[in-house]
Amino acid sequence: MSDRNMRKTDVGKVVSDKMDKTIVVAIENRVKHKLYSKIMKRTVKLKVHDENNQCGVGDRVRIMETRPLSKDKRWRLVEIIEKAK
Repeated sequence: MSDRNMRKTDVGKVVSDKMDKTIVVAIENRVKHKLYSKIMKRTVKLKVHDENNQCGVGDRVRIMETRPLSKDKRWRLVEIIEKAK
């Protein structure tokens, strides 16, 4: 398998689209606390490259890891799974 297909992919929700060609995607993970065994939600916000400015706030999107595009951007938009209402 080529390296391009081995890159990480993830699904998240767009929380900001105010920048040009960049969106902020929140990815929510459930993790178990080591000591107390409580399941907690952990949210990671990533800056994602959106070449055509096609995403809006609330969209569910699939993103893929890519080469560094700027100081903070290391992910790119693959597809919009569901548009916001």
